[in-house]
Amino acid sequence: MSTPTAQLAAAGVSIWLDDLSRTRISSGNLAELIASRNVVGVTTNPTIFANAITDKNDTSYDAQVTELAASGASAEDAVFAATTQDVRAALDVFRPVWEESGHVDGRVSIEVSPDLAHDTDGTVAQAKELWDRIDRPNLLVKIPATKAGLPAITEAIANGISVNVTLIFSLERYAEVIEAYLTGLERAKEAGIDLSTIHSVASFFVSRVDTETDKRLTAIGTDAATALKSKAGLANARLAYELFEKTFAEKRAQDLLAAGANVQRPLWASTGVKDPALPDTLYVTELVADGVVNTMPEKTLEATFDHAVVTGDTITGGYEEAREVFAGLAEVGVDFDAVTEVLEEEGVAKFIDSWHDLLAQVTEALEAQR
Repeated sequence: MSTPTAQLAAAGVSIWLDDLSRTRISSGNLAELIASRNVVGVTTNPTIFANAITDKNDTSYDAQVTELAASGASAEDAVFAATTQDVRAALDVFRPVWEESGHVDGRVSIEVSPDLAHDTDGTVAQAKELWDRIDRPNLLVKIPATKAGLPAITEAIANGISVNVTLIFSLERYAEVIEAYLTGLERAKEAGIDLSTIHSVASFFVSRVDTETDKRLTAIGTDAATALKSKAGLANARLAYELFEKTFAEKRAQDLLAAGANVQRPLWASTGVKDPALPDTLYVTELVADGVVNTMPEKTLEATFDHAVVTGDTITGGYEEAREVFAGLAEVGVDFDAVTEVLEEEGVAKFIDSWHDLLAQVTEALEAQR
């Protein structure tokens, strides 16, 4: 009997874990998830590291904090020292997966400082610094899909840096992200960089779309509005996959692929279900297609392993239905452009808040050692 996670993998979905800590690596838990849960990658963000480093029950960072305090490191230097060490160690655990997958999976992401979300030059400089400091070919540097992030994505790709583009909520912005990637590849090709070494995923957020849209549908309160609840997130993601298929089938992308480039895979992020009335594997089983990544919080991963019903491709036949959902939203008065705008602003703000919370707690820990 194959497990639901094995069935997902067989359907072409790469399962990544949306979590990382030093203890998860050192205890062997990460290796166990690779072996038993078909996990082939990891994503991180400032919130994940804030939870790991400030966990009072986790003493695995104590010795490094003591050492950093003695060296006079700033909180930001200390955070980057700790997180880059963890990511490098995780990349080494995933090295065999990276080799076996033809360098497609076995990936771990680390994010540039959220304070740089609206600073193109700062983002590029830090992407280069992280790439050089971690020095592993299976790394992905995470850059947000803000207006300032788009040229930074192009610049990073042009320099041969593999990128996880994060915080994508709208189809319009996703089209700009693919454009940024293709432009970066064209520049890398001109510079003589081996295109096959550059990888990218485009992280399209799902459950947050439903949370914000459903709030508006509840406020409208009509039967027609209520009938549309919990449908926008899946519809949005399915149309993103349609855009992915269409754009990478065009001549510009095909020429780059023929020159050795890789497609920029869609990644489903924010796949933990927020509404307890919904099935806890909804954003997994309903977003299955060949060549996508689904990054899951551990709770969602375990629910998927335990009881997900995988029925094959649940994306490519649903484009018309997805368009009907958006027509319905417009009809009842939901401004979806406003929804995605709010989500991007909130997404950046949440990561900045987590980042500053982490810096404050690390400052406190460093000062306690001095």
